[in-house]
Amino acid sequence: MAYFNIDSFDNSKMTDLDFNRLSTFIYTNYGIKLPPSKKIMLEGRLLKRLRTLNIPSYKKYCEFIFSNEGQRSELIHMIDVVTTNKTDFFRESVHFDYLSNNILPEVFRDYSSAKPFKVWSAGCSTGEEPYTLAMVLSLFAETHMGFSFNIWGTDISSRVLQAAALAVYTEDKVAPVPIALKRQFLLKSKDVHNKTVRIVPQLREKVKFGRLNFIDEDFGPIANFNVIFCRNVLIYFDRPTQEKVILKLCSKLEPGGYLFLGHSESVSNMNLPLTQIRPNIFKRK
Repeated sequence: MAYFNIDSFDNSKMTDLDFNRLSTFIYTNYGIKLPPSKKIMLEGRLLKRLRTLNIPSYKKYCEFIFSNEGQRSELIHMIDVVTTNKTDFFRESVHFDYLSNNILPEVFRDYSSAKPFKVWSAGCSTGEEPYTLAMVLSLFAETHMGFSFNIWGTDISSRVLQAAALAVYTEDKVAPVPIALKRQFLLKSKDVHNKTVRIVPQLREKVKFGRLNFIDEDFGPIANFNVIFCRNVLIYFDRPTQEKVILKLCSKLEPGGYLFLGHSESVSNMNLPLTQIRPNIFKRK
């Protein structure tokens, strides 16, 4: 591609034509709905990419992103800056309480050690959710002989998946983790000036990460999950896309398995093989 001197950068705003081209492409290929009210947000986030690539205008960026080279090299970076990745350890803690106090004891009654308990954190962002799950399941395993588990974390953003696999967090990020679990599952940096912690190796090895687009027709070979957490992800899709995504998630759940959604997400009036157990907790028929 052609590169430009940064002094030639065009500070004009993103045109409606450029916004419509980009938002239509993002919706068609990734299911993320960007109404006109999101134009300023998209403009601000893509400005970082224009400056990184030294591209002087949004028009030129559109030309690049729709070129063969742009599709090959820039697409993944565009989606990284477009997607929102807000997450916390023990977010919506009532869900983890229900997992510990209801689901795990129920499953363990008929549990076979030859078949690990499988959990999918769909839309895992920087890893706080799957590592919270790993803590909860590890505590259960300590008091239930033979219980084992595997956790998959997926996201569309390669950038956040890299951070999740590294598993290093600032001390303020791990503030919601109970003190006893911090002592058991977090390692402090040996550098006293580095206020970060890292998830212990025995927990990290229980979680595998991979990139996944919810709009893909086939989610691949992952299947037969006992529990799927897909929280605060569907809010970025329109209603028809939400239903399609949930149906695909259900196809990956064992009969009797559980699906957890975010507190602001609803499946009302959708034709799904689910029974509601608690607010935003569903059981596969």
